Amino acid sequence: MTTEFTAPTAALCLLTLSLPPALEESLLDALQTLPALGPTPGPFTVWQGQLLGPGVALVSAMEQVQGRAKRCLVQWPLPPADVPAVVQALRDTLRHPDVHWWSTPVLAHGSLA
Repeated sequence: MTTEFTAPTAALCLLTLSLPPALEESLLDALQTLPALGPTPGPFTVWQGQLLGPGVALVSAMEQVQGRAKRCLVQWPLPPADVPAVVQALRDTLRHPDVHWWSTPVLAHGSLA
């Protein structure tokens, strides 16, 4: 049995943005219009998740009962060198104290086809 596998590289990283669901459309609009990244940045993956732990603001009654805050997570694979420019462009466009980001290396990727 042979399997093609790309050796781990740091050619890409995964930028993750965590934000309240109310800001999802604003963030996606901002991402799609980033001037430094050409006409069609992405693709992006959008997840619905929950945030829990100390210091989490529980806004709605349901969040207070569950003890978890609803969050939207947007993930975008891109070259590590592009992360600072993207983060700065988002700060300039959508500055908000409850939008958080982090990046992680993509060790391997590919398609199953």
